Amino acid sequence: MYDLASKCSVLLAKDFVHSAFTIILNEETRNSRSLYVEMNQTVITIYPRLKISKMYNFSFTEENCQVLDQSLENSTMNSRQGINKIEVSDQKGVSVSCDFQYDLCTVTLAGWHHGVSAGLFGTNDNEAGNEWMVPNGSLTDNVKEFTQSWQVNKCSLVQKKEKPCPITAKQNICKVFFEEPHSLLR
Repeated sequence: MYDLASKCSVLLAKDFVHSAFTIILNEETRNSRSLYVEMNQTVITIYPRLKISKMYNFSFTEENCQVLDQSLENSTMNSRQGINKIEVSDQKGVSVSCDFQYDLCTVTLAGWHHGVSAGLFGTNDNEAGNEWMVPNGSLTDNVKEFTQSWQVNKCSLVQKKEKPCPITAKQNICKVFFEEPHSLLR
């Protein structure tokens, strides 16, 4: 777990072999972020703080943005939206889910995508030793170098002074996410 010291859009995960998916964390205005998810010529942009999503299909000649509960015809992407949750997936085993209540998004990849992706989420090949691979294939143990290497646009870096969290704060975060009776992650 690490903090992004960058105010840049960064590549979280991309299938570099089959180009089946791309997931980018975009920096928006006013310290807001959006999640750009591309699968099967369809893009969904999720704005967790606003609790909305927009969909765009490359097969159409013009942009067709709309809220997610109005699904696009001929789309090969499935989408479900609840009160505090949105999930998008495709038939090839890529799933992105955002829980707005906890401000938490997850990416799940089926075995078909084993070892073909890279980005800030690592290499997805069950090898701990190469999780911090940069785009040129070399490895780093420097958080700043790692996050900068996966930037997808030019932007300014915000220098953060890293101060370690006290043990009790880390334990409290884990308790809220995994032990509280009302947590969906319990």
